[in-house]
Amino acid sequence: MPVQMHENGKSSRRVFFPAVIGVDEAGRGPLAGPVVAAAVILGDATPEGLDDSKKLSPGRRASLEAAIKASCRWSVGVVHVADIDRLNIFGATMLAMTRAVKALCKPAGLSPGEVLVDGNHTPAGRCEGWRWQARAIVGGDGLEPCISAASIIAKEYRDRLMRALAAEHPHYGWERNAGYGTAEHLRALRTHGPSPHHRRSFAPVAQLEMPL
Repeated sequence: MPVQMHENGKSSRRVFFPAVIGVDEAGRGPLAGPVVAAAVILGDATPEGLDDSKKLSPGRRASLEAAIKASCRWSVGVVHVADIDRLNIFGATMLAMTRAVKALCKPAGLSPGEVLVDGNHTPAGRCEGWRWQARAIVGGDGLEPCISAASIIAKEYRDRLMRALAAEHPHYGWERNAGYGTAEHLRALRTHGPSPHHRRSFAPVAQLEMPL
């Protein structure tokens, strides 16, 4: 299924400058599907209740996603399976973050004051094309509202991609497990083998393709 490498959204709400961009990813751990990063600049009407997307119910995430898109500048960067297998998942995640920030900054000519990245690494010095001042914050998706917003955008965007892929490859339950290695998913892998969207560099998939 063709999907966009990145998507950019902007609202009519005022954004403060120099901008601070929050960045987070979804999809580092799954056995299938892309890794998605989101970049968000909060507007002057920050949605209430922002938090780590993993701590929110599906309904609350969906509501907050709509509020973020209505009041903030946002973008996503997507890296697909072929590049995950080529680069490894860490490199692919750094690339997705770089694509997300580039997609947010380039059309508007933005030069952010700082990029806050969830985790303990940033793409600075690790991904060609990254040129912004960055700071990694462990647990940032629960601490910094702009990172929380990015975590919500990234997860919701990736979950939609996986539901669409599930319609094409219904054996694996991706609409329920989002490509993670659940018991259901692993059983389907053993029965049906890997799909074109499985990460062959990940051990549970690679082991199925090893010669007897």
